[in-house]
Amino acid sequence: MLYSVIIPVYNRPDEIYELLKSLTKQTFKRFEVLIIEDGSETRCETVVNQFKGQLDVHYYYKENSGQGFSRNFGFERAKGDYFVVFDSDCLIPPHYFETVTQFLSLNPADCWGGPDKAHPSFTPVQKAINFSMTSFLTTGGIRGKKKHLGPYHPRSFNMGISREVYEKTGGYKLTRMGEDLEFSIRIIKAGFKTVFIEDAFVYHKRRTNLKQFFWQLHFFGRARVNIKRFYPDELKPVHLFPAIFLFGLIASFVFLISNIPVLKFIIWLYLLYSLMLFFGSYIKEKSLHISLLSVFCAFIQLSAYAIGFISELKREMKV
Repeated sequence: MLYSVIIPVYNRPDEIYELLKSLTKQTFKRFEVLIIEDGSETRCETVVNQFKGQLDVHYYYKENSGQGFSRNFGFERAKGDYFVVFDSDCLIPPHYFETVTQFLSLNPADCWGGPDKAHPSFTPVQKAINFSMTSFLTTGGIRGKKKHLGPYHPRSFNMGISREVYEKTGGYKLTRMGEDLEFSIRIIKAGFKTVFIEDAFVYHKRRTNLKQFFWQLHFFGRARVNIKRFYPDELKPVHLFPAIFLFGLIASFVFLISNIPVLKFIIWLYLLYSLMLFFGSYIKEKSLHISLLSVFCAFIQLSAYAIGFISELKREMKV
C-alpha cells in the first residue's frame, strides 16, 4: 500500500518545514509527498529540497487557483493507492500512517478523516482556538468527531481517499468556500463509505492570532451558505445556532442597558455558558490563562461564523 500526501501551500515556507520534519518521523514509510505551491510569492522550494534525502518528496509550482484545484493538481500526479490531504499548518504524529493502515486492514473504507489536537508547543492562543474549534460546547464539536449528525464528512485538513474515489468523482469541484465539505458530500452521494479514525489525528495550528481567527470563521459561515446553493438539504437547524447565539448576545446587552428585569435571565444564560467553557478548557489544558482565552475564542467563533453566515444569506437573497 502506497500513500500519496498532497499538500497545497501559499506563502508558508516555515510551516512546510515543520510539516515535512514531522513526516520524517513516521513509523510507516511507504508514502510520497507532493508539495503544490499555489502561486506563492514566498516559495518553499528551497525548504522542500532540504528533505530530498529523507522523504520521497516532489515539488510543483503552479499559478494561483486556490486549495481545492491545487489538490486536484496533486491528485493528477500522485502514484499512490490512497491520496492523503493535509493543510500546510499541520504537524503529523509519528504513528499516523501506521494507525490508518491498521484501521483500514480491519475496516475497509473509501474515505477517512480524523480529528485535530493542540500540540504542547502551541501558543496559548492556538491552544484556546483549538479548544473552541473542537469542543462539544461549540459548533466546532460537530466537525471532526465520531458522534455527528448523519454521515461523517471528512475535512481537508486531515482526509484520505482511495484512488477509485478520485477517479469516480473527479476530485474537488470548488476551490474555496466549503470545497472540502462539498467534496465529502459528493463522495457519500456516489456510494462510497466514509469513516472516522479517532487515533489518526493531526496537530492543527489554525490561526495564530484572534483577528485571523475571526476572519477564518467569518469565511466558514459564508461557506456554509455556499454549500446550500449546491445541496439545499445540507443546511440543518444546527447551522442556525451561531446566528441565534449572536442575536441573543446583542439582546443581552440591550436588556442590560435598558434594565428590563424580566429579561435579564438571558444574561445569566451567557454567564453560565462562559463558565462551562472556562471549566471545560481548564479540565483539558490545566491553565487559567488558556481557559480565559478559550471563552473569548468561543464567543469570537460563534459570532464571526454568524456574521459571515448572515452576510452571505443576504447576498444570496439579492441575487
